[in-house]
Amino acid sequence: ERFVESGGGLVQVGGSLTLSCAISGFTFDDDAIGWFRQAPGKEREGVSCITTRDRSTYYADSVKDRFTISIDSGKKTVYLQMNSLKPEDTAVYYCTAHLGVCSSGHISPLTFPTWGQGTQVTVSS
Repeated sequence: ERFVESGGGLVQVGGSLTLSCAISGFTFDDDAIGWFRQAPGKEREGVSCITTRDRSTYYADSVKDRFTISIDSGKKTVYLQMNSLKPEDTAVYYCTAHLGVCSSGHISPLTFPTWGQGTQVTVSS
């Protein structure tokens, strides 16, 4: 299992970024794929999750209507389109996955055993 995140960078308030994560070790047939983020001094928090079986999605309230998660099963890649970025979105963003489905509510990092190095997103005001 391997996760390689990319696409982070410095963006102004209100701007957009699209993160990508290339995943190996998963078939994308019956997996839960999640994006998390961790700001300095804060716990890692779940941002979004997609269940590959039915493409159902979950978003944290803080990013709902601004972020969109999607997958390309052929490329084994997950994306996170981030619009209307705010300073509080500044964090290191990680993707991860496990077999099965996303939780219907809060997604816990404890349910995901393996992590990539992450990609830094900085939103400047």
